[in-house]
Amino acid sequence: MNTVTVIGSINLDRTIRVKQMPKPGETMHTKEIFSAGGGKGANQAVAAKRSAAITHFIGAVGDDDAGKAMLELLTQEEIDLTGVTTLTNTSTGQAYVVVDDAGENQIMIHAGANMAFDPDYVAQQHQLIESSDFIIAQFESATDSTIAAFKLAQAAGVRTILNPAPAMAKVPTELLAVTDMIIPNETETEILTGIKITDEASMLQAAADLHALGIAAVIITIGSKGAFYDVDGRHGIVPAYKVNAVDTTSAGDTFIGAMSSVLKSDFSNLEAAIRYGNGASSLTVQRFGAQPSIPYRHELIEAGLAE
Repeated sequence: MNTVTVIGSINLDRTIRVKQMPKPGETMHTKEIFSAGGGKGANQAVAAKRSAAITHFIGAVGDDDAGKAMLELLTQEEIDLTGVTTLTNTSTGQAYVVVDDAGENQIMIHAGANMAFDPDYVAQQHQLIESSDFIIAQFESATDSTIAAFKLAQAAGVRTILNPAPAMAKVPTELLAVTDMIIPNETETEILTGIKITDEASMLQAAADLHALGIAAVIITIGSKGAFYDVDGRHGIVPAYKVNAVDTTSAGDTFIGAMSSVLKSDFSNLEAAIRYGNGASSLTVQRFGAQPSIPYRHELIEAGLAE
């Protein structure tokens, strides 16, 4: 059983379902509106925990109703929140999600407290980091805090996983230098490397550029096609499961969190871990909402997607 620490974002998601995306200036009636737990960091933590990882979180919420709601939701998941601080006079992160009948989404984020915890606060959480097998981060919280966490992790022999999303035009080389595994999608890969992802050859070229920065393992998620990987001289594509997607909001987060729950620290079982992550995300996209859609390990077993 892996111990996973996630550093990053906690958001309250407000989701609106529509038949099709509105055009600029267009007004339309919605099909449904609901609130649920979200934030890439929190989604990844929930996915790891529901796949039986011991899961810790480092982050922040504001002293508002949204913050209270998110702490309650994550506590119900039995995620360790000793690394989560409540900041006064600060709003909790929130996301506004529009989902159409094709399962596509548009997301607008107000970061709030996610950008307000600093490296000094991260340093206080060193025991959480040092006791982990993996630490996972994204770009929905302050980058200097992530760098501090990854440096502590690498010094302690803890593997670091970076999900470079939402895409950032220039990622600090200081962060990439302490990243063991990077998991971008096709768009994020192009922004990171300048290489347009069109086929396996272009993915190999992009992976080589990322390896040159000191990153041992590269996974490029390629949507309904699955995921490309390149590690220790092994590479290939693990295909996705074919399903009818209704909402792709937390598919990538589910993949990363679920995969980290079964991944070995030496990455020797990477292909099998990717298959498990693909299975988890295939269930996620068949449901609405971010955290409500994330499956439990027993659901993967019952669906024949895990043993």
